[in-house]
Amino acid sequence: MYVVCKDHVELAIDMFVDEFEEAPDIVDLDQTKFIEWDPPVTCQECEQRAKFLIL
Repeated sequence: MYVVCKDHVELAIDMFVDEFEEAPDIVDLDQTKFIEWDPPVTCQECEQRAKFLIL
């Protein structure tokens, strides 16, 4: 699972495919709310605001 900004989506997809050998699901964090989990606010690769969850 990766939480990334718009600039790092492609990198996160590539890392996911390398690790799991299948296509990930991509969730827009602006459009989705979770009941029992608050996603990280910043991207795992930089300090920009996280926008996508790759899982």
